[in-house]
Amino acid sequence: MTVVDIKEIMNLIPHRYPFLLVDKIIEIEEGKSATGIKNVTMNENFFQGHFPENPVMPGVLIIEALAQTAAVLVAKTMKSAPGSKGVLFTTIDKAKFKKQVIPGDVLELKVKIVKSKMSLWVFEAEALVDGKKAAQMSFSAMIYDKS
Repeated sequence: MTVVDIKEIMNLIPHRYPFLLVDKIIEIEEGKSATGIKNVTMNENFFQGHFPENPVMPGVLIIEALAQTAAVLVAKTMKSAPGSKGVLFTTIDKAKFKKQVIPGDVLELKVKIVKSKMSLWVFEAEALVDGKKAAQMSFSAMIYDKS
């Protein structure tokens, strides 16, 4: 098990403010699973327009945070040179949203590799707040060489 801090995350994946949605990885088992953390604060720019009187984190951004957690897992598993690979969604299946995510929540992002074959990776994922499921999905992604 390894912890990945924000500096290493930024070295492994290309996302930057305002679209970097993982603050740290608190657990990672290369080739198997990872757990990321997103601290949700009122300072997030999307809260200005997403129900300002009742701020709720958009579901699509929860999906993106799960995908970024998976991208860190893949990068650590593949041990490729930073920035040499790209990742693209190929499917998002069975996405369900069960609980609103609001400022002050700590979003726990859990991803598990279901299978990988050549450049295609399949994941199961869930996002939790205080141990309660906020969202879940299955998804796949294609890894490609940037060169």
